[in-house]
Amino acid sequence: MSSAERPQRRTSAFREFFNQEASGGYVLMAAAAVALVIANSPLAGPYFAVLETKLGFALGPLALNETVLHWINDGLMALFFLLVGLEIKREVLDGELSRPSRVVLPGLAALGGVAVPALIYAALNMGDPEASRGWAIPAATDIAFALGILALAGDRVPASLKIFLTALAVLDDLAAILIIAVFYTADLHLGALGGAGAALALLVAMNRLKVRRLWPYLLTGLVLWWFVLESGVHATLAGVALAMTIPLDRTPARPDAHSHRTSPAHRLEHLLHKPVAFAVVPIFGFANAGLPLAGITFEMLTDTVMLGIALGLFIGKQIGVFLTALLVIRLGWSDMPRHASLGQLYAVSVLCGVGFTMSLFVGNLAFTTPDLLTETKAGVFAGSLVSAVLGLVLLKIFRPEPPPARAEGGDAAP
Repeated sequence: MSSAERPQRRTSAFREFFNQEASGGYVLMAAAAVALVIANSPLAGPYFAVLETKLGFALGPLALNETVLHWINDGLMALFFLLVGLEIKREVLDGELSRPSRVVLPGLAALGGVAVPALIYAALNMGDPEASRGWAIPAATDIAFALGILALAGDRVPASLKIFLTALAVLDDLAAILIIAVFYTADLHLGALGGAGAALALLVAMNRLKVRRLWPYLLTGLVLWWFVLESGVHATLAGVALAMTIPLDRTPARPDAHSHRTSPAHRLEHLLHKPVAFAVVPIFGFANAGLPLAGITFEMLTDTVMLGIALGLFIGKQIGVFLTALLVIRLGWSDMPRHASLGQLYAVSVLCGVGFTMSLFVGNLAFTTPDLLTETKAGVFAGSLVSAVLGLVLLKIFRPEPPPARAEGGDAAP
């Protein structure tokens, strides 16, 4: 091999890694692991000090002075929610969720996967008003983590199961967005809310007028974000609202060689995908996964907040997703994912208990006291880790259903 060929191969491998959908999950895992190590090392002091450092700016009437952690959770994560909103819109209008028949199985499974973990947490924390605010923490699935682990199982996982998990996670994210909007909104400031409404109306008007350039949407979206931040509604929801107004062209019924996906929504989703997957979400994970293990006591491990989150993710998710999916299939409302075995469907249901990013995000909305936030991190880590390991082991054990046998002449055997 010549020396000229080696760099090219390294570059190709590098590009191939960043082009894989699951690679963002690997980067997120690495960021979380580094944060965990730093939080339990001599660098813990500087790590937490940087996160609590105040950063501010003033631009005319716009003035903000928040901690680095707040900028990450309320500012940077708005880009994550913008991408999530674009993905939901594309899947509903032009993707796997565009036909009602395709929505039934992942949709009802997602509903079961939200309800059962929330019920487990609520039952364990009944009678404690402060702890009860965390009922939605174990209700979310981390799509990047889950797809990353699914990819580790290799080609033995049918494509239909990957589509099922992706669709379920998208609908799961939609449920989490609605929960945040309804249950985790602070006291409303009507003036700022009116400004957000005006910005949103302008975005809708641009959509109706068929404005195709992205910059007017993004500039107005920035104003929308500031008004939403000031209104008491969580600022990241501005990203979802912005996504819903950006024009999306559907794929032609009979695409030809000249058909191109050039709509603003497709362009923006393409532009955001890698920065969000390889920068925004890992930065969020790095900033929020720092769990000082020395601060964890036996009492904390048996506390109902930590147990409610861990059991909700590990037990509640697999029960809610698998039993609901099984019921839907048995009732004939939907078919089993193509070439997938029942064991593999159960393995993917276990994998849905990986709730890292969204679970930590909801935990930051539900709690403000350090002890409860520490218990939240411990519960999310425990539930997600056990779900990831068991899900991967089960995917390695269970094999896909073999394709139907074919009789002589190529016809399928009856």
